[in-house]
Amino acid sequence: MTTRPASTVAPHATAPPVATSPDATALAALDEAARAIAGIRGIDEVLQLIVDRVRDLVDARYAALGIVGPGGRIERFITAGLDGHTRQLIGDLPTGRGLLGLIIREGRSYRIPRIASHPDSSGFPANHPPMTSFLGVPVTARGVSIGNLYLTDKRGAPEFSEADLSLVETFALHAGIAIDNARLHAQAGRLAVADERDRIGRDLHDGIIQSLYAVSLSLEDVPELMAEGRTEAERRVDQAIESLHVAIRDIRNFIYGLRPEAVDGSEVVAGIAALAQDMRDGGLVDVVATLDPAADPGLSAEDGVELLSFVREALSNAARHAKAHRIDVLLGRAGRGSILEIADDGVGFDPARAVGDGHHGLANMRIRAEAIGGRLDVDSQPGAGTRIRLKLGARGLR
Repeated sequence: MTTRPASTVAPHATAPPVATSPDATALAALDEAARAIAGIRGIDEVLQLIVDRVRDLVDARYAALGIVGPGGRIERFITAGLDGHTRQLIGDLPTGRGLLGLIIREGRSYRIPRIASHPDSSGFPANHPPMTSFLGVPVTARGVSIGNLYLTDKRGAPEFSEADLSLVETFALHAGIAIDNARLHAQAGRLAVADERDRIGRDLHDGIIQSLYAVSLSLEDVPELMAEGRTEAERRVDQAIESLHVAIRDIRNFIYGLRPEAVDGSEVVAGIAALAQDMRDGGLVDVVATLDPAADPGLSAEDGVELLSFVREALSNAARHAKAHRIDVLLGRAGRGSILEIADDGVGFDPARAVGDGHHGLANMRIRAEAIGGRLDVDSQPGAGTRIRLKLGARGLR
């Protein structure tokens, strides 16, 4: 029996002498293969590329990568060298029995000249192509087992060599890192999607959704008013139609970005001016914007989106909840930073109560302010209007 301590077992002592270390050509191929898989971020793509590359690396007829899940069962089995028709004929993928399970259980490499002669071999299912020589190597990342590489039928030789084993074991280290990176990339993508979903939810909740909800409330008793007070019913319907037109415009801007400067965050000053113009064009309230271009806080595009969403929400609250006739928007310098003020002549409110009951979107506005490193101050009293100040200091500058 040819044995490699703690990593390889081959059942025949009479195996012919084989090279024990990779030559320069093999090492160059290993380097090229490792570089190829390191640049892939998609998990499915990297798994398949690993199998394809390791097969070519040691000139194996067949190669596979078994991803091991909880309980030591193979939950994914990626192959190279088998065509789709053959895989379909074989049927169910292996779950981790026979030699595959041996490597899973023992967590070490095996180099075996004849699969059928090994005591742990469980044979092959119907329609499986014949396979003779075998090489199996664990794949780990950060000390944790990910799966195993399986190679069979060395081309042009009766078995895989010690040099082949050394190459595959080194490649397996790179494969583990590549798989781990792809998984982390996928996880980051899922978190980004979740964050974007939360942001969109905030945008919709205190803006478009609440305005539509208010319209529905205003129309609930219209049938009764048609009989008791037709003039009031007509006023309600006219007001609802006007509000729906505003909501439709907001939805179009939200989805299609008809005013890019008002939604993409790349030009904050122009975006604030566009939002003020949109509100003024709606005819609901007079908006006077005094914007100093030199006071542009220099935010990133992502933070600029948050700031414009903040302004959109503040204007919407003033027009729809505060019943304001005029809104003044001021952007100016304040020391090393910038200050944004939005003041209205509406009915005002008690900020302490608003924080508690969630009205006026203050919770969302505070979240947005904190996200861009700003400090939010709200000054309002019932019947005396509202003044919102957002200070952006050095932290808010880019």
